[in-house]
Amino acid sequence: QVPLMESGGGTVHAGGSLRLSCAGSERTFRIYNMGWFRQVPGKEREFVGGFTANRGDTRYADSVKDRFFIFRDNTRNTMNLQMNKLKPEDTAVYYCAVTRDISIEDPGRYEYWGQGTQVTVSS
Repeated sequence: QVPLMESGGGTVHAGGSLRLSCAGSERTFRIYNMGWFRQVPGKEREFVGGFTANRGDTRYADSVKDRFFIFRDNTRNTMNLQMNKLKPEDTAVYYCAVTRDISIEDPGRYEYWGQGTQVTVSS
C-alpha cells in the first residue's frame, strides 16, 4: 500500500484560488508518477494534471492549462495543485494518485488513490 492524503479543499467564489496538497512519502514521489484527477457525480474521473518522477515534467488538461499548477514541496513530502482563476465548472471531488505507468492521463493506469477532497466554486 502507498498511503496518500489530500487536503486543502473547500468553497471559493469564481475567480478565486485554492491549493490542494497530496501528502505521501519521499520514496513515493521519487519513484512514482503522480496525477491529479477530479470527478463529479455521474461522470467519469477526469485527468487534471500530472507529474513524472523520472523526467520531472508536468502535463495538464486543456481545461486547466495556465490556471492550475503542480509543484512539489520536498520539505513536507507533498505534491501540490495550485488552482487559480477557478470556475464553477471546476467544482468536483479532487483526487491524487500514483502510478509506475507513463500514461499518466489514464486513471485506469493508477495503482493507489487518496480519499479525495471536495472543491466547490460558487458563481
